[in-house]
Amino acid sequence: MSDRLRPPLAAEARRLTKENQWERASEKLQQLIADVTGIKALSLQINRDQYSLNSLNGRVVLADGRTLFFKFHHEEGEEHTIDEYYRAELLREHGFAVDVPVYTCGEPGRQILLYRLRNDQRLADACREVESSVDGAQSTAIIEAQRRADSDILAHTLPTLRMATAAEVAAESIHQLFWNRLVSEGDRDGLGGRVAQFYVGQRFTLGEVQLDWETLSQMHWQVNGVFYPQTLHQLFLAAGQVLNPAALASHGVVVAHGDAHNANVWYETQHAEPKLVSFDPAFAGSNIPALLAEIKATFHNIYAHPCWLYEPDDAAARYQVNVRCEGERLIVDHDWQLSPLRRAFLTSKGDLYWKPLLADLQKKGWLPDNWQQILRLALFCCPTLVMNLRAGSSSQHNPTSSAIGFSVAVMLACGGEDEFTHWIDSLITEN
Repeated sequence: MSDRLRPPLAAEARRLTKENQWERASEKLQQLIADVTGIKALSLQINRDQYSLNSLNGRVVLADGRTLFFKFHHEEGEEHTIDEYYRAELLREHGFAVDVPVYTCGEPGRQILLYRLRNDQRLADACREVESSVDGAQSTAIIEAQRRADSDILAHTLPTLRMATAAEVAAESIHQLFWNRLVSEGDRDGLGGRVAQFYVGQRFTLGEVQLDWETLSQMHWQVNGVFYPQTLHQLFLAAGQVLNPAALASHGVVVAHGDAHNANVWYETQHAEPKLVSFDPAFAGSNIPALLAEIKATFHNIYAHPCWLYEPDDAAARYQVNVRCEGERLIVDHDWQLSPLRRAFLTSKGDLYWKPLLADLQKKGWLPDNWQQILRLALFCCPTLVMNLRAGSSSQHNPTSSAIGFSVAVMLACGGEDEFTHWIDSLITEN
């Protein structure tokens, strides 16, 4: 049987873990790893961590005595939308700090990476420790490492900035994280894909309020006293238009990782100064729309924390939420806010990456008039489409974390008198 006709073992393994059939999933992954390496896999352990939203990782012992770290990413329907995953060598060739795997299979349905085993923490885990212990010295070290990384990422990104054809842009796998999650085959209105799977026709519990999708999707939000004019229905429809690959082909493309959230970043401490090294470049490419390249990192490393996205049970214990309806307005008051660590990350990402990138696009005449809308809607898609934010769904969200999650998503997407609007307005100075 040819490689293209092999069963999608990665997809089977992901499905089995969702059904809590971990032993059978391990067997599928051992078979896949043996196929990829040509070496029998003797044993395999899948890590069960809060960051594995669309992926799995763990350790495997091979018959030649090596123990390797593995990670793979699987998206529903990817066999029809993605031609190839993983381009670590592309990133290394352009100077990015990236861990190159020992073995790679980028074929949809069978994609997997195998790395040499490390003792380094993932940056996500190091940050969680800091926010749990309020370790000032460690926090300072992480912030400085992030600032150096943001400067380095920009330095290696800007030289790759160029124009590309619509076909080149459309071929990039990064659209699997945005537009492909908004639409279904034959349906391009922004209410297909995961929007339809997660939300359309469902019931929602936000705090003490219960609403159906037809009602919730048409309501206007007021969060902590700030009014946001657009409804969820309007935002998803707008995202389906604005994030269409064809609409992103005119403002320049770059070489980028595309999915460098902190669970895909090693925190190396063996150097004179801690260093950040990315891995799992599942969506890396050479024609990534410039305004999408650091969206995932901007959201997942900043606005998903502290804890509400990845640890909803902790959020329910930690935060207070009050939700009520007044006519067509949904009023949400909550006490979630960015931690000092995440505020420092936001300042770093803005000052050292976004401001100079936008300035260069503006200088070249490539910055679209709707650049803020592109950024806002892409950020909106991160929490709403990476997992199901509906309380009681398979993602384990609850009425507290669901209310916070949708509130954060709406805040990022809409213009309002809030801190995020102040931040995004500060990214560029009009001539």
